[in-house]
Amino acid sequence: MPQKILDEYTKHHGSAAYTVDHYDLELTCKLASNLLEGKAVLHLRALQDLDTVQLNLHGLRVLKATCQGKKAQVSKRNHRIEVQLPSRLAAGERTELTLRYAGNPGVQNGIWGEVGWEELTDGVLVSGQPTGAATWFPCNDHPSHKSTYHFTVATDAGYRAVANGELINHSRAASRDTWVYEQREPMASYLATLQIGRYSEIPFDVDRHMVAYAVPGMDLKVRGAFGKQTQMAEVFERHFGPYPFESYKIVVVNDELEIPLEAQGLSIFGLNHLSMDWEAQRLIAHEFSHQWWGNSLTLKHWKDIWLHEGFACFSEWLYSEAAEVMSMADRARLAWELLDGQDQDLAIGDPGAKDMFDDRVYKRGALALYALKLAVGEETFYALLKDWVASRQHGHVDTPAFIAHAQQFAPQVDIAQLLQPWLYEERLPRLPQG
Repeated sequence: MPQKILDEYTKHHGSAAYTVDHYDLELTCKLASNLLEGKAVLHLRALQDLDTVQLNLHGLRVLKATCQGKKAQVSKRNHRIEVQLPSRLAAGERTELTLRYAGNPGVQNGIWGEVGWEELTDGVLVSGQPTGAATWFPCNDHPSHKSTYHFTVATDAGYRAVANGELINHSRAASRDTWVYEQREPMASYLATLQIGRYSEIPFDVDRHMVAYAVPGMDLKVRGAFGKQTQMAEVFERHFGPYPFESYKIVVVNDELEIPLEAQGLSIFGLNHLSMDWEAQRLIAHEFSHQWWGNSLTLKHWKDIWLHEGFACFSEWLYSEAAEVMSMADRARLAWELLDGQDQDLAIGDPGAKDMFDDRVYKRGALALYALKLAVGEETFYALLKDWVASRQHGHVDTPAFIAHAQQFAPQVDIAQLLQPWLYEERLPRLPQG
């Protein structure tokens, strides 16, 4: 039976036939040879009657598969692997699928560049958005599915493995260090990450469970660059509601990165981002805000990417104003002037796969929120955002749901009509005035 396309933006990723309630990943990473050996236990729940389970796995080979202890046949089917279940699974039933796999992981090249497992000068970086999860574990790779995770990572002695969730154990043998993490809040597969390096721990806000990881000797630079992190947390919690996870980790890799990356409960930066200049600080604020916009509240389909990136760009402006760097009105004006000088051939409410990370999605999405704030009033605007976050925490969102939610808070304003030109028309609307 052909696989139904779940998302036109990532056609070969994800399945609507089942979901994974929990991933238990046991990984051994040998850095010198870039060899990954994995055991993945997937706690599956059928959403329809199933004979086979189709998974995403890129560049790695399945050595053995079992279902409830019984051998299961594995074959390659186009861009997926297909596991033949020993017996038919009815909709609503659960089963446990175990796959042992190995290989030399690497990035996946596509229209968004290189994503996934990347070798650093001395370590490993994983960038999952949007389809990089499949480069290091077999998964139902689409954000409409969220799961809890357990990571057990063994790697070379002297290296630290950093993954999502809370560190619950660390053990040391002669040549290996093993790190165990528990991700208790549901998480989309693209937000799962693994960072490996010669990292030391740098606590910088014990009360908020915030910690940074960097190579030894970087303490002063890291503490300086992230010195405003607590202030950012206070600003975002005041306007969006409580931070949605148990802790927040920052990894500074010992390389330069083109852009920083966010994962659930964690952000990754390069040496080139260790600055108090606004460009670096806005990126720090941007990635941190994704913990609310994208990680806790996650889109159902990639076409609604503005609900992540437009909100994160707006969060930059919010922090800029709160920190007295530049007012939100001036940030909005500068963004509008930049957009006004660019091609106006993109509807950001459905930008297409190729353009879903286009800068216009970010800035025009932020301008849409700025227009909404001016139309409904600041008090109402932040009240509706707080309720939006609280009512959908660790769940899924889409644009129609956001419009309906905002409408409840501001019945005097036609929210759909207000946002229509910003989201679904190519021509740039006039700069909102307030």
